[in-house]
Amino acid sequence: MALLLESWIGDLVVVLSAAVLALYLWFSSSYKCWKNKGVPYAEPTLPFGNFTRTFLGREAFGVTMQRIYNRLPSERYVGFYGVDRPMLLIRDPDLLRNVLVKDFTTFHDRGNFIDNGDPLNRHLVALEGKEWRQLRTKLSPTFTSGKLKGMFKIIQDCGREMADVVGEMADRGESVEVRELIARFTTDVISSVAFGQECNCLRNPEHEFRQWGRKMFEPSTATGIFVLLMFLRPTLLASLGLKGGPSAVSKYFQKMVVDTVAYREKNNFRRKDFMDLLIQLKNKGFVDPDKGQAAEGEQQKDIDTTDKLSMGDLAAQAFIFFGAGFETSSTATSFTLHELAFNPDIQSKLHDEIDTVLRENEGEITYDAIARMTYLDKVLSESLRKNPPLTTLIRECNQDYKIPDSDVVLEKGTKIAVSVLGLHRDPKYYPDPERFDPERFSEEAKAQRQPYTYLPFGDGPRNCIGMRLGLLQTKVGLVNLLSKYNVRPTGNTKANLDFHPRSGILMSKTGIHVKFEKRF
Repeated sequence: MALLLESWIGDLVVVLSAAVLALYLWFSSSYKCWKNKGVPYAEPTLPFGNFTRTFLGREAFGVTMQRIYNRLPSERYVGFYGVDRPMLLIRDPDLLRNVLVKDFTTFHDRGNFIDNGDPLNRHLVALEGKEWRQLRTKLSPTFTSGKLKGMFKIIQDCGREMADVVGEMADRGESVEVRELIARFTTDVISSVAFGQECNCLRNPEHEFRQWGRKMFEPSTATGIFVLLMFLRPTLLASLGLKGGPSAVSKYFQKMVVDTVAYREKNNFRRKDFMDLLIQLKNKGFVDPDKGQAAEGEQQKDIDTTDKLSMGDLAAQAFIFFGAGFETSSTATSFTLHELAFNPDIQSKLHDEIDTVLRENEGEITYDAIARMTYLDKVLSESLRKNPPLTTLIRECNQDYKIPDSDVVLEKGTKIAVSVLGLHRDPKYYPDPERFDPERFSEEAKAQRQPYTYLPFGDGPRNCIGMRLGLLQTKVGLVNLLSKYNVRPTGNTKANLDFHPRSGILMSKTGIHVKFEKRF
């Protein structure tokens, strides 16, 4: 028996040793890719390439990409490795223009993991190629200025309610974790304009809509690793049969959309919101143009009206509209409030502008009044520069591509990364990048700065389609708060925040805590 056990252990050791050797040789061979091509690269380590700290939960993904960006500051591009996969980070703004705009046909896809078993994954962010282009063309007219004006009252009603809730907190002398507060505001906005649901999460923070929102974005080890692999090794997710999210979330939102559409169509109910526009796409294949003006972006004449949205496609767009709409805006707004709390001189100047514009507008917060607040636009732009919610852009070559002014040829399937956080905090483009300075976005400063160095919403044909709505609801939230309150840091709040290592977007590790004081 002892001899048999000893033989079994010996065989196991041999097998494990062979497996370890095979893995070592595999990784060693993979890690020679950039060296063989003559591409400057960040030295990887087994077995996670350049992402050991990220996989271990010690560093946020965006911070890791920023470190790679900073590693070789004189280079136009830097090779790195996602696990064993060679990837390329573009540093040079002129090359970024090629990838995002000029050579877009080569880089129109992100190459992310898509769980095809879930119909909610057939949304604009996930689709690729011709399917993406057709859907983008159909959805673009839903975000015109006319359509946003139609939604404005819904957004402003939510903003007014948030200001009232904050007033009650201020009366009690409470500090506020503003990311959660703003997430409740943006959830109310998006649930209303996307689903026609009046949730009032501001006063009912445990409403099911808010609970689903937390589940979608709450950082965890499993979520962090899933998001990381989605960028770096999507084929591994597919081979392991891993899903993009809880099936319960998918079922909930599908039922919500089906019920909402059925009610509206049965009762001929119309409401100037995103759901109305999606129903138009389902029934007619196009969105009615704004009265008196042509569609902005892609033109109506380019839309295939015979290709109507299915109910599943409609649900998928409403779902991504919810997920992308509430979380990024709440992140942007809370970071802005944090920066204003630590920069009272900037806050005072913004107060003056808000007071002046509202006084001229008889105290009413309107779409046109928000548009006249130019300093507010600078403040928000600087906040998005310093703390971009989406820290990294990803594209994938769909054919072999020779990098201009080089001998380097990227094979089809190579992933390209853009470190938005790296660009935004590069002293070459933004001197003293840790300083919060809205004057970086004066017309003079923007004219002097090199293009493609400010990318909070991406750029080119695949930029964020909901950018204008995101900016609008963020500004509405800020104006409702700052027209009535001063925002101050709490005693234990740090000026420079640490970022959560398991979050898919830029998120403070400890939350963002401030105090509101009534101004009048």
